[in-house]
Amino acid sequence: MAINSSGRRGLSTSSSVTAAERGNNPPFPTVGNGEYDRSVPPLITWRVFAMGILVSMGGLIFGYDTGEISGFLTMKNFLEEFGTYDPNTGTYAFSDVRSGLIVAMLSIGTLIGALVAAPIANAIGRKLSISFWCLVFMVGLVVQIATPNGKWYEIVVGRWVAGLGVGALSIMVPLFQSETAPAHIRGAIVCAYQLFITLGILIAYIINYGTNTINGPAAWRVVMGIGFIWAAILGLGILLFPESPKYAYSQGRKEEAKQTMTKMLGVPGNHYKVAKELREMKDKLEAESAGNHAWYEVFTGPRMAYRTWLGIALQAFQQLTGANFFFYYGTSIFTATGLSDSYVTSIILGTINVAFTFPGLYFVERFGRRPCLVIGGVWMSVCFVIFASVGHFALDQSDPTNTPKAGAAMIVFACLFIVAYASTWGPMVWTVTSELFPQRYRATSMSITTASNWIWNFLIAFFTPFITSDIDYLYGYVFAGCCLSASAVVYFFLLESAGRSLEEVDTMYITHVSPRASAKWEAPEGEDLLPSERAATGRGEWEKQVDN
Repeated sequence: MAINSSGRRGLSTSSSVTAAERGNNPPFPTVGNGEYDRSVPPLITWRVFAMGILVSMGGLIFGYDTGEISGFLTMKNFLEEFGTYDPNTGTYAFSDVRSGLIVAMLSIGTLIGALVAAPIANAIGRKLSISFWCLVFMVGLVVQIATPNGKWYEIVVGRWVAGLGVGALSIMVPLFQSETAPAHIRGAIVCAYQLFITLGILIAYIINYGTNTINGPAAWRVVMGIGFIWAAILGLGILLFPESPKYAYSQGRKEEAKQTMTKMLGVPGNHYKVAKELREMKDKLEAESAGNHAWYEVFTGPRMAYRTWLGIALQAFQQLTGANFFFYYGTSIFTATGLSDSYVTSIILGTINVAFTFPGLYFVERFGRRPCLVIGGVWMSVCFVIFASVGHFALDQSDPTNTPKAGAAMIVFACLFIVAYASTWGPMVWTVTSELFPQRYRATSMSITTASNWIWNFLIAFFTPFITSDIDYLYGYVFAGCCLSASAVVYFFLLESAGRSLEEVDTMYITHVSPRASAKWEAPEGEDLLPSERAATGRGEWEKQVDN
């Protein structure tokens, strides 16, 4: 499968161009008789498509776990086995502390997994790391499924172990995708990670709905056991793909990197795009390899503090949009609005989440990262203001059936919120944070920034029951304010990276390109892209050509 597309920025329809035509100082290594192919690559090849689908299974693992725990909190047998019996009502329920720990302990594991993923990925490679963390996730599932009646803390421990795998995969999947996918389709490929998160949530909702009526622990153990399928597909399937070309090149495996790039781009080995990116990788790698580099250079390196703190803020805001308020506690929330079957409403929300992530894959390349994130943040803020206002001032919380219109309005604006989140902040944050950093710091920086996501994931998951008990739906005003703040951060600090190589994005940050003018910035043709260390020392000369 190869879909051709012409007219993309920086590409000519002419078949070839000689080094001599570019003067005595050609920017890219030449091949053969000095000519290289300059035909337009396909928009997407079957290898890129297969890679995007397979590797995104890491997102399905995360989403499935998120969706299943939402249903467990109201599942009869799960409540009977791990909840507390109330003799006054004759029912079982979770205390705020217990439900918070069961939901949020995954996030503690994910935080640790995200932080330790980088050194392992740098040591053994991207794809072997993905297989390893899939195995860790499976161990966590075994612990949870084997938990005996009443031992709720073993569920907590199992979710912590599974969280190690989920957190590490949240680093490794966008990292592998961003380093492997061609620049013109990179945003959509990385966004596929979020698409599979939404798909995992929906699948879990549907399976919860189907098993909810089963008498006995099979009601929830079957749901957990299905999680093995997704981890096995990813852990074994990734071994069939080549290593990330940027990682392979950094390890001195230049021919392997070149072959991977030509296959992913769907072009011959003497293609202009391949030569250009190899030249840029060589230039960046040589500069980044000069001298000793400590881990804290993710804050002290040239323009690295700016980028690292920006990544931390963006990942935090993805959680502070409030999306997981619905995904973790969706069934509980909609039961409180008077719905007879909250599982059905969760399936509706999950379907909307999946359906509107698909437009996000198009928007990220067609309109760019910045406009989508700014507009999405404002849209989500408006939805939360209305949701919170109706819930607090119009809904009869003692008997929601007395105010059916208020409950319906809340569901409508919850759906509109999901539409905005699924098409903007859900998928695009993973894309922009995977593009912020140069090769040497990328894995470590992504670990730190994604750790921010998991910290806020834990805080929201754990404290939501306590906060809603005190201020009910006014909690939504907090998320509304965070959504507006997120839009402001994007507008004033994030550079537009659509259609650019990772090396070009690095140059834009180093040279202090204005965020508001970044969409119009053009990469210098035939000039140095100013890798980090050279920018810091004022150097910027092309070095001698190297064999391709």
